[in-house]
Amino acid sequence: MTTDHDDIAHILREHRTIAVVGLSPKPHRDSYEVAEYMQRQGCRIVPVNPAAAEATILGETVYATLQDAARDHRIELVNVFRKSEDVPPVVADAVAVGAQALWLQLGISHAPAAAQARAAGLRVVQDRCWLIEHRRLK
Repeated sequence: MTTDHDDIAHILREHRTIAVVGLSPKPHRDSYEVAEYMQRQGCRIVPVNPAAAEATILGETVYATLQDAARDHRIELVNVFRKSEDVPPVVADAVAVGAQALWLQLGISHAPAAAQARAAGLRVVQDRCWLIEHRRLK
């Protein structure tokens, strides 16, 4: 069995195409800052935000749903910036599109949904910031 540290290190090292669910077009929001940092680290971000669908954020087309995004991109990691109670449908979509990992940002956790993702073979990180962990392990 892998530990959280193993999953974090693996995800940061291996997953470069990242769907950012809940990415805000507002530069002062955490989701924007983290996604911009991901891009600077060489990751391809795929914004998912139904309120901004078909616009662009950080130079990338925004998709209304994860399934829409998966039609154009092979999603490796689903990084979630949504409330904890919104996580279960995101997990169902992540499994459906064949994502390999799920990352719930700082302050976000949902044990049953995380268990569902793990049962489907995804690596899962909860309540951690991708940017903070990347800087820590650099």
